Amino acid sequence: MTSRATFPRRRGRAGVVLAGVCALALSACGLRTAGGNVPDADLAGPLAQAPRLDGAEIKVGSKNFSENIILGKIALILFNAAGAEVSDLTNIPGSASARQAQLSGDIDAMWEYTGTGWLQYLTQPEAIKDQTQQYEAVRDLDLKRNNLVWLPPAPMNNTYAFAVTKATAAKYKISKLSQIAKVPAAERTFCVESEFRDRNDGLEGMLKTYDVPLDSPEGVPTKNLRTFQTGAIYDATASGSCTFGEVFTTDGRILALDLVVLEDDRKYFPNYNVSMVLDSRLEREHPEIEDLLAPVTAKLTDEVLIKLNAEVDVDGREPTDVARDWLVDEGFISPS
Repeated sequence: MTSRATFPRRRGRAGVVLAGVCALALSACGLRTAGGNVPDADLAGPLAQAPRLDGAEIKVGSKNFSENIILGKIALILFNAAGAEVSDLTNIPGSASARQAQLSGDIDAMWEYTGTGWLQYLTQPEAIKDQTQQYEAVRDLDLKRNNLVWLPPAPMNNTYAFAVTKATAAKYKISKLSQIAKVPAAERTFCVESEFRDRNDGLEGMLKTYDVPLDSPEGVPTKNLRTFQTGAIYDATASGSCTFGEVFTTDGRILALDLVVLEDDRKYFPNYNVSMVLDSRLEREHPEIEDLLAPVTAKLTDEVLIKLNAEVDVDGREPTDVARDWLVDEGFISPS
């Protein structure tokens, strides 16, 4: 995942090239992090009887965007509460640096995305439509190639999507992408990133999949496309600069701007479910990590991540505080 304003363009291929550079000299890519204090806490509720991690030493990393940092802080707080000695290496700049840090053993644990692993890191040509099959494929191949263990994924899926305002959804009675044709052709306007407009699995393929091809009488005229920087699309959509805006499904601005995400009912976009990835040595020595994380991972839905991301990106809260408060509210920990 390469960085952007709040969430990364993790779907791009540029990170693959950079990863090769990092493999030659990780220090040149800069394993610079902005880790901080890990709050002390006690395991509680469904984790009160969870296996302890006493004696474990775990270096936890994350990429440098809000969602991944929050998830990294959640893992740090849980591991610390279970008795492990933790090192906070969250906020690594860029996908390539973070991935190389894990491959080289500089970090032991990091949340990753199944689509990123399959398409970018393992350089597979096509995504797998079924979420379970996508997870199983990346799990098996990354273990075989790199001795990395992908634990079962969360329900959340931070993938591409298109959103509209609530007024637009109500006006045209649309809730899914297959209903784009219900909107008059003149009003089928799209705000997108330049990368998404041009890539093979981007806008043109999506419009074709949903029977409104680009530059066809029954589809979407090229003049209806508006190109924006990623962060500007949300405001542009909310303010009516376009009818449909390209978004990421767990971005906190969806909640803040009261947008409606349209269902990808023909499963065009790749799956980006998040999964904790462990060094195989750590997993072998401490298999209890899976049991510790399982109840927490199961709670990580799109709705939860949208809320947590908004607390950081919209409200300006610190990721550590957001992670700790969510764990307390869910009953997983109690402050020491």
